[in-house]
Amino acid sequence: MTEEKKARISALTRISRERELTAEESAERAALREEYLAEWRRSVLDTLENTYIVDEKGHKRKLKKK
Repeated sequence: MTEEKKARISALTRISRERELTAEESAERAALREEYLAEWRRSVLDTLENTYIVDEKGHKRKLKKK
């Protein structure tokens, strides 16, 4: 997600504190938030997929998916 989109989410949140958002603004904010969360989830999954556990004997193993 670009910095411009993140700034737009913040701007819409600031506006919502001052006045009621229009239907278009609310839809835009919801879409941007969903895009941000999807990217965040992908990032967390990528991190977890590249995480290994080392036991006391020094054996490395990947995290198991639950």
